[in-house]
Amino acid sequence: MAAQKEVNPLINLAAGGISGAVSKTITAPLEKVKLAIQNQDSNPRVLSGEMKRYSGMGDCFARHVKELGAPSLWRGNVANCIRYVPTAAFNLAFKDTIKRAFPAYDKKTQFAQFAASKVASGAAAGGATNTLVYPLIYVRTVLGADLGKVKKYNGMLDCLVKTVKTGGPLSLYNGIGPSSAGIVVYRGAQFGLQDTLKAFNPYQKEFTPVALVSKFCVAQLAVSVSGVVAYPFDTMQRRLQIEASKPKNEQIYKGMTDCFGKILKTEGPGGFFKGAMANILRGTGAAIVLVMYDEIMNAVQRN
Repeated sequence: MAAQKEVNPLINLAAGGISGAVSKTITAPLEKVKLAIQNQDSNPRVLSGEMKRYSGMGDCFARHVKELGAPSLWRGNVANCIRYVPTAAFNLAFKDTIKRAFPAYDKKTQFAQFAASKVASGAAAGGATNTLVYPLIYVRTVLGADLGKVKKYNGMLDCLVKTVKTGGPLSLYNGIGPSSAGIVVYRGAQFGLQDTLKAFNPYQKEFTPVALVSKFCVAQLAVSVSGVVAYPFDTMQRRLQIEASKPKNEQIYKGMTDCFGKILKTEGPGGFFKGAMANILRGTGAAIVLVMYDEIMNAVQRN
């Protein structure tokens, strides 16, 4: 059997970035709804009664269209694509690069070691990417959770400048504790489960309709499971990121532990999973990313 052709890392970056930008544009409305529901209970306008609380996905979606117009569901999507291109590109490229640093195990006779190596390489890729692009993740969160007709920020640069001016450069890294923990859990579960299931998918190297459906199902399962497992970390990360955009007198949380305690006390365990259903549906976009990436890389290796 011929040795697998070595792929230029730049092709990895391009494949991940392009597939990521496409999927984010498709699922932007779901991400906007997710951020709004997830963070409304720390929004001063909602807490003061100035703005009515969203009662669920349907209500949030309908009010965005009615009160702000349908384009509001894509508000910040350009910034999200800019943020997502390096995120997706580095995640996917690092995943393949880091994977090669781990020993090769036989999936039939050494399944435990095989699965563990997949999880570890996925977690390492996610952790490395998270550290590199965190300020861009912060900007996306703040812009996406900026509710109402009057916007606090006029775009990515305005958000960055105002945040640094108010809280200093380190404020761009608010919430990096739960983010780092969550991204390791999420990427480890996602890439680990995805790679493990891919190894047992008999259609993985085929290009038939059945093969594409099977690959999409594998990716969707991996994304959905990992998203639910890591969602409490995501909620704490988003809440703490938004704190950096508030004046000191409106801030609620003092750190990860304080955030965890206050959410649990005031909102109960369910408070950590607000917007989770929209996130699962949004995960379809992440599944598209993984399938598109695999198809691009398969095409490159075929040629």
